[in-house]
Amino acid sequence: MIRDSEKQRPHERLEVWRDAMALVESIYRITSPFPDSERYGLTMQLRRAAVSVPSNIAEGAARRSTAEYLRFLSMARGSLAEISTQIEIARRLGHMEAGDITEALLDRTFARLNALIRSIESSPRGVRETHAPYESPIPNPQSHAR
Repeated sequence: MIRDSEKQRPHERLEVWRDAMALVESIYRITSPFPDSERYGLTMQLRRAAVSVPSNIAEGAARRSTAEYLRFLSMARGSLAEISTQIEIARRLGHMEAGDITEALLDRTFARLNALIRSIESSPRGVRETHAPYESPIPNPQSHAR
């Protein structure tokens, strides 16, 4: 008998991917009431950045090399930084208030993504074996962790 966990794709088993998916849902909800004038501006920017986070985590998890995996995780982290900035812009423009659940999801996703990156980088089979001298493709993996 096949267990449910065996049916899942590798990225679907990652808590960070599940958090990123919840973040996408939250971003879509909070941007729905944004003014029509933002439809092709801030609304689309936030949604695109949000969708790219779980997409890059999934694509990285499907890659065969650790270096490629880390590169896609780095892109996901960059998209999280975009979301953080865009949320601040939305707040300053009065489209949303501080303390929204989206910010808690953003912080949690950042923290879990940074933990995954550190875990992969420190694993015995990490990029250190394939790249000499070793240089992390992800500068400052602790940035944005709260």
